[in-house]
Amino acid sequence: MPLLGAAAWSDGGTLTEQLAHRGVSRRDFLEFCGSLAVVLGLGRDAAAQVAQGLESPQRPPVIWIQLQECTGCVESVLRSAEPTIGDLVLDMVSLEYSHTIMAASGHAAEKALADSMAKHKGKYILLVTGSVPLAEDGIYLTIGGRTAKVILEEAAAGAAAVIAVGACAHFGSVQAARPNPTGAVGVGDIIKDKPVVNIAGCPPIADVVTATVAHFLTFGRLPSVDADGRPLFAYGARIHDQCPRRANFDAGQYVEVFDDEAARKGWCLYKVGCKGPATFSPCPIFQWNSGTSWPIGAGHPCIGCTERNFWDTMTPFYGRLPDVGGFGIEQRVDLIGAALAIGATAGVAAHAVATGVHQHRERQRQRQLPIAGQGPGEPPASPPSNPTGGA
Repeated sequence: MPLLGAAAWSDGGTLTEQLAHRGVSRRDFLEFCGSLAVVLGLGRDAAAQVAQGLESPQRPPVIWIQLQECTGCVESVLRSAEPTIGDLVLDMVSLEYSHTIMAASGHAAEKALADSMAKHKGKYILLVTGSVPLAEDGIYLTIGGRTAKVILEEAAAGAAAVIAVGACAHFGSVQAARPNPTGAVGVGDIIKDKPVVNIAGCPPIADVVTATVAHFLTFGRLPSVDADGRPLFAYGARIHDQCPRRANFDAGQYVEVFDDEAARKGWCLYKVGCKGPATFSPCPIFQWNSGTSWPIGAGHPCIGCTERNFWDTMTPFYGRLPDVGGFGIEQRVDLIGAALAIGATAGVAAHAVATGVHQHRERQRQRQLPIAGQGPGEPPASPPSNPTGGA
């Protein structure tokens, strides 16, 4: 029961054939595979391997369940400014169940989910958006009379891979913010018997979901992750270290208030609350809306939405983080110069002390050396007399 894609697959047909049918050339497909290999940190030389993995004759089945969430993550993944080959790759998976975009509802939708899980047991990729409420036995979210926890456990039991999409599935997001009245938790807090990859963000970038699915199809396993279960290829570096405004930060050039002259010049947003120094995310590289822009590029500080518990740890969103080290070259050049001068003076003093110690040790050593012609047990010879009688 595929939900996406108007073009039907023929038995034994390959992804390449389907893409060709839709006007995507082999050259374009391989170019995409090369770019995807770079995104995954494999280098363009792995393009052929990625292409081979994506050309499987069988459409990989995907079951997408949505729990306690706003559907923003689904919109982020499914919507784009224009169709891209990345969208086509996602389109070519067999999306067996997703209640947001499927025509069926009620008992028919629940039957479609049960049938898909049974038919593809052990083979399907499980995508999950939304948190899992546990308070009061999970009554805050029930679908078809079953709690979110029960639905998730049943779906994960037969999955080949579990991918938690978005901040809600990652750690609970806004529902889990203090005081967390529904007892919301992330997917990884429930599923313990198999690895869970967290595609962090509120919402996450669609390309990261595409790349993660493609990695699984290519290598038969999920990508390497960091300590928080996020794919390293996407979340391995801080926004601060990839930000095009980093030079302004290092120069001490900050926006003080929104819409001041510094803001119009595109200076660093650190003082108006940017959480980039504490946030690991690919936003500066992947960007949004087919690479059009991203929050900082649009003049808004990062709120740290890819970090666990960011609603509690990163608020107030427009409050400045504790001091983050930097040079502030233009504003503090006098201090740096003074520090260098002090350092130079200290260096001279240290060199003088070291030279004095060396000379003292050398004199001591000379006193202990035997004089030529003198046996090892003989007393030292008297110094020669001064013929002039001077001191």
